[in-house]
Amino acid sequence: MKGSLISSQVAEPYAQALMSVAETHNLMESLGEDIRSLLAILTESEELQLFMTNPVVQGADKYAVLQRVIGNRGNLYLTNFLKLLVDKGRAPFLVTICQQFLALLRQKTNTILAEVTAAQELTDEQRHAVSEKVRELAGADSVEIQTTVDSSLIGGVIIKVGSQVFDASLRGQLRRIGLSLGSAS
Repeated sequence: MKGSLISSQVAEPYAQALMSVAETHNLMESLGEDIRSLLAILTESEELQLFMTNPVVQGADKYAVLQRVIGNRGNLYLTNFLKLLVDKGRAPFLVTICQQFLALLRQKTNTILAEVTAAQELTDEQRHAVSEKVRELAGADSVEIQTTVDSSLIGGVIIKVGSQVFDASLRGQLRRIGLSLGSAS
């Protein structure tokens, strides 16, 4: 817990600075897409995360790898920002900085994050239906969906928006039926 608090305290000013640059240059959405792509790559590759957090690896090597990861997708501001992070020894906080930037972006654009756990991968139609329902319930302009697959749900979905959880899974329904049967006897 303490490590994540320190990580948050270090990451927040960097995320805010990047947001300030994005707002100043009217790049919030495009920079948001670049950050989402970078974050997806970082979270999918444990080796890359270990490389970025390794204190023995030289900053120049970390920056070279980051340049290859973002390729031509990243704009000049993102490239310069990544260079600054590496130069200041903040590369280990890159994932947290990206997450905080995206949280700021969601606040600025009135976007809600919906964490959806499903028994199987959602189709585009299902993603759209979940998105519309969450947008309607939350009164948000748009919805960003993060999905995870959990086959133990058997069927249905669990949707978490902030601190609210909507359990429409078959496992949840069976559990509720079991509880009601247990209290009826």
